[in-house]
Amino acid sequence: MNMPIHISPKDQTLDAPSGDSGRSSQANSAQSNSQQSDSDCAQCRVALVEGSQPELSRETQALLQSRLRAAALVLALGFFLFLIQDTFLVDWHDARRVSLYIFHAVLTAILALVGTRLCQRCPTTVRLLRPMELVIFGLTALFFVAMQSLEVFCWFPEGHRPYIESPTSPWIMLIFIYALFIPNTWRRAAIATSLMAVAPVVLYLVAWLSVPQVHSAITGARMVAIVLMVSLAVVSGSWGVYTIGRLRREAFEARQFGQYRLKKLLGAGGMGEVYLAEHQLLKRPCAIKVIRSNKATDPHALARFHAEVRATAKLTHWNTVEIFDYGSTADGTFYYVMEYLPGLSLADLVERHGPLPAERVIHLLEQTCDALAEAHSAGLIHRDIKPGNIFAAQRGGVYDVAKLLDFGLVKPIMPTDGANLTVAGTIAGSPLFMAPEQAGSDHKPDARSDIYSLGAVAYYLLTGQPPFDSKNAIKILVAHLHDRVVPPSQHRPEIPADLEAIVMRCLEKNPDDRFNDATSLGSAFADCEVAGRWTRETARQWWQNVEHHEMPEETPVAAG
Repeated sequence: MNMPIHISPKDQTLDAPSGDSGRSSQANSAQSNSQQSDSDCAQCRVALVEGSQPELSRETQALLQSRLRAAALVLALGFFLFLIQDTFLVDWHDARRVSLYIFHAVLTAILALVGTRLCQRCPTTVRLLRPMELVIFGLTALFFVAMQSLEVFCWFPEGHRPYIESPTSPWIMLIFIYALFIPNTWRRAAIATSLMAVAPVVLYLVAWLSVPQVHSAITGARMVAIVLMVSLAVVSGSWGVYTIGRLRREAFEARQFGQYRLKKLLGAGGMGEVYLAEHQLLKRPCAIKVIRSNKATDPHALARFHAEVRATAKLTHWNTVEIFDYGSTADGTFYYVMEYLPGLSLADLVERHGPLPAERVIHLLEQTCDALAEAHSAGLIHRDIKPGNIFAAQRGGVYDVAKLLDFGLVKPIMPTDGANLTVAGTIAGSPLFMAPEQAGSDHKPDARSDIYSLGAVAYYLLTGQPPFDSKNAIKILVAHLHDRVVPPSQHRPEIPADLEAIVMRCLEKNPDDRFNDATSLGSAFADCEVAGRWTRETARQWWQNVEHHEMPEETPVAAG
């Protein structure tokens, strides 16, 4: 991510060397697996079968959107060209011909509008995509029916009867466009294309039986030929869909990592992607982080990837994301496997439900301090503490378990191997939550830099906004270096004074004025008057109440 940039509180990161750690969280409650207990909240449910086949997984949804867009625009272009031709050929004195011309023009406009609406940067859902599919192909089929009905039921003595001579041409074209463009199961494709094939057969059969001119123009053998041609188109189209689907499934199956089978993409960032996966023998859900192929040949990126795995694997605290496995595939793709966390990142929690009560902030950040304390005692500083990298998860029947993740920018406090994973002249971290010394002060970043960032996270959780905010990253960095932080109580007067004092101390410019370590900060949180009021039972009731009121969409995983 290059500066200047637009920054939102939950996911902006300046990162050397990759430059973009992306949004950081694991899948939310709508995506937990079937092995979770029945008491798990909606925030903790996932359909593990989704994505095990390509049909309408997240990737297929994006493919469907792009293909529908292409089909709509191709049809719109074709209809537009014929519309220009019809403008000069239509009999403006014939009301039926004029009505068909107007239908033609309206259909062209609708197809163009739908194609524009389905731009790749315009997010949409399957609930919207399937109706759009019906609009594109249903209206087109309806136009063909209207056009051919006019030809066969309103006979023209002058012999103008192009679709009597070639009645199946537009339908075969529509069938093959559908089969070629729309990702589908072969059964669904067969049903859709069969409906298209039935329309001209029924239309011409009725006309053949009731209109003498049509009966004389089309022999019985010709009617049989019409049926055979559209039937062949349906069979060919369905077989093509089956073949393409099989190739897509084979490609999907090929994207496996040892004992782990990929289910669906959860998130992506500068370094790679994170997938929901399942151990094929244990049937246990997990998250797999895969380094991007264009980064696999970058020694600097690989060094950072290895450092992240090694650093995280050293840590065993309950409040740190657990690493299960690590390796590379035969084609050189590097990956590591971590625990799958049902729940929400703190960024998503605030975005969806607003600022958190003081007692809940203390409950979550006390646990985060415990995780940081272990990392600091191991000689590691995180350097990217932000709401998106702290998770409120459900583990072992316990709710609001804080999990610290994404150690992609972790750095030893005392370098041991001389390797420098930060490019000279770049800044690592998230500007909204970055310590002044990371932004360019005279102090060298150390464990107290994480204390500052955690204070900024506390500020955000309490107020719903970061200590400094701007669309320009440079202005935010300068503010961290020089500007006074507005006390959080000026945004929300009900914030307890003792908690506010802790937050303001964490946000001191001079590291010497902050808490010396995460353990001291955790103890300060524990001494607050409202500490302990947010209990496991309180957390359980909160999540279960959310279950009854909403079913949030999936949130992405750290992939930076």
